[in-house]
Amino acid sequence: MKIGIDIGGSHMAIGVIDKNGKIVEKVEKRLTATEKRNLKKAITEYILEKVKLFKEKYKIEKMGIGTPGEIENGVIVKATNLQVRNFNLVEDLKELELPITIRNDAKCAGLAENAYGCLKGYNSSIFLTLGTGIGGAYFLQGELQKTGNNAGHKFGHMVIQKDGIRCNCGRNGCFERYASMKALKNNLRNALNLDETTRGQELLEMIRRNTPENKDYLVIENVVNEYIDNLSEGIQNLICIFEPEIVRDWRKFCIF
Repeated sequence: MKIGIDIGGSHMAIGVIDKNGKIVEKVEKRLTATEKRNLKKAITEYILEKVKLFKEKYKIEKMGIGTPGEIENGVIVKATNLQVRNFNLVEDLKELELPITIRNDAKCAGLAENAYGCLKGYNSSIFLTLGTGIGGAYFLQGELQKTGNNAGHKFGHMVIQKDGIRCNCGRNGCFERYASMKALKNNLRNALNLDETTRGQELLEMIRRNTPENKDYLVIENVVNEYIDNLSEGIQNLICIFEPEIVRDWRKFCIF
């Protein structure tokens, strides 16, 4: 058995994986505003607690961690959407006494889908993760393409609006400021005068149930349509550059 860990800007998930890549058991956690103020501590403590419990139930051989940002020698050198730098998470988890591999989360997700899921069988493909930001992976001849020592293919920081919204990376108009899940949720909350306590699942249900009889119908429609336009703009740019056979996102919906 192996353990897979997904660290996101707003949540974490830890799962036990069998030899066929199937999730046997998993736990998830939404990161609170308080925890985000000391994120390194919150992440480390949660992983230690849950993995120790899993080790009591299963024979765990190794552990893999997917995290936003740039990874070098097991260290999260810079993760813009986590707002952490030089986070030596592998070292902080050494008491677990497990071999640990850590790499960019979008690349991890893409590799998993390429091996077991929605990208399997395609020679040339692009995989997008739409979350707090936008991550991505590009596969050619079925192999993940790399760019030297860095993760590369930071699709979320492709500019789609010149002189647009300021991004955490320091540039203006980045793709992820317009087409990430965070952007969609924030735009909906602002348009409907909702606060941060309105969860993403609630917003999704509002979109699903939206009909012309709804008093906020046009407001929701406008936000969603603008989001789709921005997402389409970024994807069209990627298609023009890479000419992939297929583009998919982390929900396994076929985008192209």
